[in-house]
Order: sequence, then C-alpha cells, then structure tokens
Amino acid sequence: MINTIIFDLGSVLVDWNPNYLYRKLITDEQEMQDFLANITTPDWNEEQDAGRSLKEGTDLLIQQHPQHEAHIRAFYDRWDEMLGDPLQGTIDLFKQLKESGKYKIYALTNWSAETFPVALERYDFMRWFDGIVVSGAEKMRKPAPEFYQLLLDRYNVNPQEALFIDDNLRNILAAEKMGITCIHFTSPEQLKVELEKLHLI
Repeated sequence: MINTIIFDLGSVLVDWNPNYLYRKLITDEQEMQDFLANITTPDWNEEQDAGRSLKEGTDLLIQQHPQHEAHIRAFYDRWDEMLGDPLQGTIDLFKQLKESGKYKIYALTNWSAETFPVALERYDFMRWFDGIVVSGAEKMRKPAPEFYQLLLDRYNVNPQEALFIDDNLRNILAAEKMGITCIHFTSPEQLKVELEKLHLI
C-alpha cells in the first residue's frame, strides 16, 4: 500500500532547459548544442548539484576553456533564464494527489543549493511538499543510494510504501534497487496512466 510519493523536479514538474538561455547567446544552433554538450556538460553541472560551489565550478571551466569565458559565466549569472513554465499536466496530478489527503509527498532533487532558492521563490507548488531534499545542500546526489536513504530516514518513509517519479532512468534503477516502486516519467499523460494503474488516483 503506497502512502508516500516522491517527485523529482527538473523535467517532471519544472521545465528547466539551458537552451532557453543559450539560444539568446549563440545564434548558430549547432554551435550552441556543441557548447552545451562539450563545455558546460551535464557532468560538470552535476558537480554543482552535488555541492561544489558555483564559483569553483565556473572558475574551473574557464581555466579549461578560457576562450569561452563569457558564455561559461552566463550559465550561472543568467541561470534563471533557463527556467521555463511549470509542467502543468504534472502539476494538476500533484494537486489531485495532494488534495486527496492520502499521501505524504516529498521532492528529491539534484539541484545546486545556490540556485534552488530561485525556483523555490518562483513556483507556488514548491510549498505543497511535505519536505524537499536538495542534493546541493546535502553534498550528495542521485543515483547514490545514500541520497535516497537520507530522505527515507529523515521523513520515516518505508521504501515498500513509497512511489518515486523521475525522468532519468539511471535514478529510477537506483531507487528500484532499494525496494521503491517507480514510474519512469516521460509525459504527464503517461504519468496519469501509471498512477491510475496503481490505483493512486
């Protein structure tokens, strides 16, 4: 019997995409994609999500790629421009689950502790959670088992009674190994179908 629901945030509830910023800075689409794939890489960004300071991450990348300094600095100087609208379909499902009164609902997110307050301020639904665990604040991130365990311990959650929703298959597989039921998110429509299958809505 599931009584706890754990959401990832980025690409599940929040539309975060570096393209929104970098299309303003780099007019050639292929050049922009190359920059994001090879300079400000997802692996580099995840180190900030795991607790490395924005300054340290930025300085390190500028040392490696000094010719791209202006565009590298823009990543965090103009980070808020990467935030899009909430994913309304998922927000509606979140609201339905919350208003049922049947579940404790938490967020487990890979997110820099320095940028997370921007999202917290921008999106009203952030206040609906019973708790949010942010990787940058805890100095660990998904898919590390201890990061999931931190949430389970902090909020006294039984993994057998929890559902985890994430768009990243790597993170889903890690949670499944801990005995947590999972939905690999691809769209709000698919999430609705999966929640119905589990008789949660």
